[in-house]
Amino acid sequence: MGAVQKEGEDAGQHMDGIYRYQRYIYDVTRKYFLLGRDTLLEAMDPPAGGTILEVGCGTGRNLIKAARRNPNTKVYGFDISTMMLETARANIESAGLSDRITVVEGDATNFSTEELFGEQGIDRVFISYSLSMIPPWREAITQGLEAVKPGGSLHIVDFGQQERLPGLFKKGLSAWLAKFSVEPRPDLEQELQAQADKTGCKLKFERILRDYAQHAIVSKPAV
Repeated sequence: MGAVQKEGEDAGQHMDGIYRYQRYIYDVTRKYFLLGRDTLLEAMDPPAGGTILEVGCGTGRNLIKAARRNPNTKVYGFDISTMMLETARANIESAGLSDRITVVEGDATNFSTEELFGEQGIDRVFISYSLSMIPPWREAITQGLEAVKPGGSLHIVDFGQQERLPGLFKKGLSAWLAKFSVEPRPDLEQELQAQADKTGCKLKFERILRDYAQHAIVSKPAV
């Protein structure tokens, strides 16, 4: 049985419960499962002096890589889990990037970049393996896209349906993911296309590693 959210337990408490101890080994173990994250980071290419935001930043691993890859940018992140944020802040400080990376508590389905970071919009917003853990994931996409500046883009990587992978591997992976309340979104491409059409954006969508993962870029037109 998966990690089911208990009655009366909010999303932050639920995530804290899942990652209370997992956060200490998260980056070591997840590097074998969360494939395509670095492909996403390489594709962002923010403008010099621009801004980057990760929705659901977890341990801060991606933020640190993004900051190092793009030294002339401001990097932000938020997470609903206070325990993950505690680990992220420690990792960011250890990396010597506390002056460049800001992380705060926030909800992917209801946030304002101006309230959280004093930014009216962000050049590159990304969501890495978080949509599969957010029950109202469509709202998270809407919020993420709204946070993007004109001419900017929303980048997403998450689990695919693994249809082209061996059956036993797929079955084992699905069982393991369920333990952490992870549910791949089979209609991610359709939802992104619908939101892109509604907002005048352009969608680039690809299934990578034999549909192990899905990678998407939603580009917002410049004013």
